[in-house]
Amino acid sequence: MLKVSNKKVNILLAKIRNRKELTTLEKLNLIIQLSIPSILAQITSVMMFYIDASMVGSLGARASASIGLVEPATWLFGSLIGAFTMGFSVQAAHFIGANDFAKARSVMRHGYIFGAFWSILLATIMALISRSLPIWLGGGIDIQKDASVYILIFSMAIPIHMIESMSAAMLKSSGDMHHASIIAIMMCLFDIVFNFFFIFPTRVITFLGHSFSMFGLGLGVEGAALGTLLSFAVAAIPLCYYAIYKSPILAWKLDTNRFVWVWAYIRNGIKIGAPMALQYILMNGAQVISMAIVAPLGNISIAAHSFAITAESLCYMPGYGIGEAATTLVGQSVGAQRKDLCQSFARMTVFLGIAVMALMGIIMYIFAAEMINMLSPVGAIRELGTSILRIEAFAEPLFGASIVGYSACIGAGDTFIPSAINLGCMWLVRLTVAYGLSSHYGLRGVWFAMALELSLRGVLFLIRIFRGKWIKKSISSNTQLSH
Repeated sequence: MLKVSNKKVNILLAKIRNRKELTTLEKLNLIIQLSIPSILAQITSVMMFYIDASMVGSLGARASASIGLVEPATWLFGSLIGAFTMGFSVQAAHFIGANDFAKARSVMRHGYIFGAFWSILLATIMALISRSLPIWLGGGIDIQKDASVYILIFSMAIPIHMIESMSAAMLKSSGDMHHASIIAIMMCLFDIVFNFFFIFPTRVITFLGHSFSMFGLGLGVEGAALGTLLSFAVAAIPLCYYAIYKSPILAWKLDTNRFVWVWAYIRNGIKIGAPMALQYILMNGAQVISMAIVAPLGNISIAAHSFAITAESLCYMPGYGIGEAATTLVGQSVGAQRKDLCQSFARMTVFLGIAVMALMGIIMYIFAAEMINMLSPVGAIRELGTSILRIEAFAEPLFGASIVGYSACIGAGDTFIPSAINLGCMWLVRLTVAYGLSSHYGLRGVWFAMALELSLRGVLFLIRIFRGKWIKKSISSNTQLSH
């Protein structure tokens, strides 16, 4: 089944590269074929965080708050790895679209080599600030130690995460969503297994009427971090293997010429990735400030905020899955100099993202209480988390427009203005409104500000996508890059 599906995708992608016409049905089929594996992987990853959060949540509000306090910082460093890998995978997608597979493989080699230095630098910075970060974020003395240990262990996972992220991004740029998604699902399952043994102590478990002793290390918050590290390692090995040895487009054995270092690939990678990296720094910096706004509201609010973000992720992950398809399709269309397909794929994926996220918003509103109840046994956390999820549900359709619209722009290498849109909305709307409302409305005011900002961002991305100026610039710059 996997091979048949991959074969259909490869045939349709070849039509893009060979400048053949695609019918509307073929375009939709290609979008769905590329989106579904990514959506499943994204949803599985959220389920992993659900189970992670519920495992830690069962230890009490203090353990939940320890991880929730530093989560924005882990997102920041993870996003910087993502920005770096995107700078190289977008170039690879352009070369693949232009039928220049040798250059795509060369870009991939440059990405791994340069990525090693970048990830080690990030890991060092994160380790150095691990002790001070919980204090800077305003966390209470009772959670500072656990939060510090969590961030220190996470720093050790960054170089491994770079290999995993680069390999997955390269496979996706070639149109191979299936292997990347299957391994992502496997990573999530291993994370659950590792957490099961690392977080809890040895205890007696009753199953089907039989009681038995289950081994556990009882590491708590530290165990959750170790589970994440090992799950990255489990995923990095097969992803790297498929990308380097098995991919019909990217496998290094297909190269006949000696590898030559090309600084232009590094410069172009930085040109594409730097606006994204700056955006992630300032956006996650804004998340840190947002957490600083939430932290004085108390441990209940911190935990409810963290759990609600995890719960909401289940709803917006399908948008990111469709966004990955948009990045691949627009990227290869740019490489093939197909302006018509760029616009068509961008619009179709955005509309699909809005439709899917509208449905997920309805589900989130109806089942908000059940989603939060899965994560925490604390009544106050459940009540507050349910109310803020229902506020956010109204923003989901336009949030989908912003996610997929941004992803389409990334595929074209257009990152500067989209990053500016994200930053402007976050800093000028979300933070200012959240700060003003938090003193009177508490966490509910913070989440109203978030819903307002996401809706505005979605409108701005719809305007950018439908104006189409970004396509002309991308086609023009890619022509210069190819030469």
